[in-house]
Amino acid sequence: MNYKTILVHIDSGKRCPVRVEVAIRLAQQHDAHLVALNALPPFEPPGYVMAEMGPAILDTQKHAAAAEMARTEREFNNQASAAGLRNVEWRTAIDDPVDAMTLHARYADLVVIGQTDRADGSNMAANFPERLVLSAGRPVLILPSVGSFATIGKRILVAWNATREATRALTDAIPMLRLAETVNVMAVNPRRGEHGKVPGADIGLYLARHGVRVEVKTDQGAEIDVGNELLSRAADLDSDLIVMGGYGHSRLKEWVLGGATRTILESMTAPVLMSH
Repeated sequence: MNYKTILVHIDSGKRCPVRVEVAIRLAQQHDAHLVALNALPPFEPPGYVMAEMGPAILDTQKHAAAAEMARTEREFNNQASAAGLRNVEWRTAIDDPVDAMTLHARYADLVVIGQTDRADGSNMAANFPERLVLSAGRPVLILPSVGSFATIGKRILVAWNATREATRALTDAIPMLRLAETVNVMAVNPRRGEHGKVPGADIGLYLARHGVRVEVKTDQGAEIDVGNELLSRAADLDSDLIVMGGYGHSRLKEWVLGGATRTILESMTAPVLMSH
């Protein structure tokens, strides 16, 4: 599989240009079509506001949304044009951003979003990344809320535990893994029977057959939780991408995340590709 359609999330935040820059670079690297989507939630003022201000407030909000979409479209097109990328497409939606991104992700190979940050100014819900990871059905590349990313995917750390989610993430990342200079597959505290006779050997062989240069490591008896252990190893290896499964489910309209998934989403220090 190759990435032929990449979907990037657009919002009004200060970090959006960084996200677009990464998405453009990936589109060029994989000769992919780049789709940008700006989704704004519908404006639904409380009844007392409508009673006091009337329909005029809806018109005001509609014009403000149109102006915001025009501004972000102009900035996106300027970035794409400056990079020489022509195979681009702009889309807008008045819908819940997660619902809109999920729908459009159905027709993409990779989704690029950012870690949420209240200081960013985007007004994006704090649980936007996890909701999208768990609903999109596509690999989601999440960029940290700080830093710049001169490279993504040269030095990759893969978190491996032989689960369905980890398998999905690793397979979804193969186009990047093939191009990487180094790939380290790490199994933290592997349980007997989960990984075959030698933990990581089978997945290492699988990746080698795909042309991936891979080194398998196991970490026994880690004294800290898995999420922080991954972040520590990523720093030690100078990894510019972490690949891992996204674990969680929806329960009574609340999103319940696995411990490592929650830690990574809250404290990521490098871009993370997650699949559920």
